[in-house]
Formats: sequence, structure tokens, C-alpha cells
Amino acid sequence: MNIDTALKEAMTITGAVGAALVDYDSGMSLGSIGGGDWLNLEVAAAGNTEVVRSKQRVISALKLNDEIEDILITLHRQYHLIRLLTTGKRSDSKLFLYLVLDRERANLAMARHSLKSIEADLTV
Repeated sequence: MNIDTALKEAMTITGAVGAALVDYDSGMSLGSIGGGDWLNLEVAAAGNTEVVRSKQRVISALKLNDEIEDILITLHRQYHLIRLLTTGKRSDSKLFLYLVLDRERANLAMARHSLKSIEADLTV
């Protein structure tokens, strides 16, 4: 599936508020959907690139010989889920799917499962 289709699919996840596909080399969003007046996905995408870069530096410094699957940021009212695209031929990808969920409506396990499926079908 293409970027637009993948983002629309992400928005069907129960509790989804906004979604973006982000290049964490540049911090730029390749596409986004949702968010509304109170969630600027462009700002969030750029800010979360720093989260990804920071965690990758820590993994490297610790010589863990492992890769990030996803990163969860838990707020009082929201979940922010960052899923790095690392499956199959994209193991050197510098992209992540970013999903914001309403915590009261979301099922975190199902959201993670759904993002993994979207990642597997996404063609960039």
C-alpha cells in the first residue's frame, strides 16, 4: 500500500487521533492525517525524530546489537506510538510511523499489532 492508504488505515485503529510517516534523518513528515487544532503533526514528527535518534545513540553506546521495534510514550490522556520501519528489505530505512491514540478508547496491544501489519504492507 502507498503512504496515503497506510495513513488512512492507521486512522481506522480504535482511538486514533492522528498519524504520520516520518523521515527521521530530516525530521520531515512524508504524509500525515488527523491531528486537529490541538495536535500539530508536523511539530510532533520533528520532535519525535529526536526521541528516535536519542534512543539509537543509547543502544549504540551500550553495544546492544539490537534494533528498535517501537517506542511508546504514555501521557495521561494519550498514547504516542513510534514504529520504526525495519522489516524485510527496509532494514536500513530511516522512516517511522507515528500514531497518536486517545488513551480512553485505545487498545494498545491491538494498535501495535495493527501498525505492524500496516508496516508490512507499506511501499515507500
